Amino acid sequence: MITKISKKDKKDWEDFLTNKDPVPNKDLSSLKKKTKLTKNFDFHGFSLDEANKRVNKLIKDSYKNGIRKLVIVTGKGIHSDNEKNPYTSKDFGILKYSMPEYIKNDAELMKLINEIKEANVVDGGSGAFYIFLKKNLVK
Repeated sequence: MITKISKKDKKDWEDFLTNKDPVPNKDLSSLKKKTKLTKNFDFHGFSLDEANKRVNKLIKDSYKNGIRKLVIVTGKGIHSDNEKNPYTSKDFGILKYSMPEYIKNDAELMKLINEIKEANVVDGGSGAFYIFLKKNLVK
């Protein structure tokens, strides 16, 4: 172990202690980078066909632009008009269940996706889901 401190190290330390400029918080700058990699989209009021087209484009554009996490809000379906349609269940939201299935059944989209899972309560809970995109290596 070195017990002697060089004159340069002493001078650097003294300069650091006497400097009145604030030290930048590197943790905050890394958080800003992470938040830029997340995008939210709310599909309330969309028809199933519109929502599927829009989420397809959203995933492709986000992947191309380096977005790594999508928060997709579909709602729980408790206010939808699906009881008018005899082919849908009035107990389940149309978008809530159909959109993730649409994505999982599209091989082209799944090549861009690492994982799809239900969102945390702060992001919409059971009325939303996350799409974690793969890193785009060819930007």
